[in-house]
Amino acid sequence: MTFAFFLGAGNIIFPPQAGQLAGDHLLSGMLGFLSTGVTLPLVAIIAVAVAGGWQGMTRDLPSKVATFLAVMIFIVIGPAFAAPRAGLVAYEMGVKPFIDNAGQLSLTLFSIVFFAIAMFLSRSRGNLVDMVGKFLTPILFLALIVLAVAVVMDPQDAIAAAKGDYVDMPFLKGFVEGYNTLDAVAALLFGMVIVDAVRGKGVTDEGATRKYLIYAGLIAAAGLTFVYVSLFYLGATSVNIAANATNGGDILAIYVAALFGPAGQMILSLIVLLACLTTVVGLISACADYFSTLTRWTYEQWAVALSVACCVVANVGLNQLITLSLPALFALYPIAMALVILTFIRRWLPNPTLSYRVVLLVALSFSMIDAAKVAGFNVHAFEIIPLFDYGMAWLMPTAIALVITCIMGAKTAKSVEQKSQTA
Repeated sequence: MTFAFFLGAGNIIFPPQAGQLAGDHLLSGMLGFLSTGVTLPLVAIIAVAVAGGWQGMTRDLPSKVATFLAVMIFIVIGPAFAAPRAGLVAYEMGVKPFIDNAGQLSLTLFSIVFFAIAMFLSRSRGNLVDMVGKFLTPILFLALIVLAVAVVMDPQDAIAAAKGDYVDMPFLKGFVEGYNTLDAVAALLFGMVIVDAVRGKGVTDEGATRKYLIYAGLIAAAGLTFVYVSLFYLGATSVNIAANATNGGDILAIYVAALFGPAGQMILSLIVLLACLTTVVGLISACADYFSTLTRWTYEQWAVALSVACCVVANVGLNQLITLSLPALFALYPIAMALVILTFIRRWLPNPTLSYRVVLLVALSFSMIDAAKVAGFNVHAFEIIPLFDYGMAWLMPTAIALVITCIMGAKTAKSVEQKSQTA
């Protein structure tokens, strides 16, 4: 179930394009992508397990700040972007190729049916493991295995030279491209759903719950690695056959058609529809579960409301939605990464409250620079910041803030200890 939740729209459409651009720097670019697309989500899942949930991860922040941060993440990861994007990708790649003269009406009708199914599956949260984990995921993974084997056995092109930023800094470019999967942010939310699913199976011991949560994360990470490696290689060997493709979805569609002929579109449609549906179910479940704790609305009511909202937003169109959402991704990802790191090193922080508040504030401040740059604003005044050109202006200031707060915290603790001994 966890693997299926993570494997959604971004996981399918972005790796092929990244692989095509990485070319002969495939390995470095892929390792960078795997860092934010696999390693970080796994670490985030483990952090949720270690901290005992969102409240444990944010206990050193003011409660209102922690709630606001969670609400913003849930909105972006849910009805504002990730869930509608998954529905749009399902339509563009899974249904639209079979419709003549597809237009707004066909998109609207598909959105209604797609999110109605997602709503039905989400409302039955007690059976999520059975419905998604036992039935949908095996079908999805089998289709992906068929595609991966075909790509390795019959690559359609030779690997060409790297392009763009992949020429000089392939790892960092791949690292930033991994933001598009949204998985590191989603992991903070899916962790809650997985915990509920484990408890729904009768596991009440906290230690056992953490253990199963980590196991689920490891299985999901292994599955995602398999998918990304095969899709990166697919992209790297598509330079000529998909030379005119405008995005990763086009690359994948052209490649699959070359491998399997007319049956290829059916295989691709099955993969995309299942991947996007399971992800939307996970996102709606996570959002509904959290929002029901903040309001008088029940989980079921929130599942319905969120499904309707996703259906409405999905009708904006895929390209417009991706353009509008990129700044939010660049703003949120650094905060998620900083929070995960702080969760793991909390026990060694001299003053956790100081470190959490300062480090997250610095991460947010500098991530907004990266977000403004992606949005098209003129931020050339900040070019002196290391890694600014690669969309990671937040990294060095955040690391420096962590070091400074540790030093300040240690001095404060030492001063308090000396005063107590004197007294």
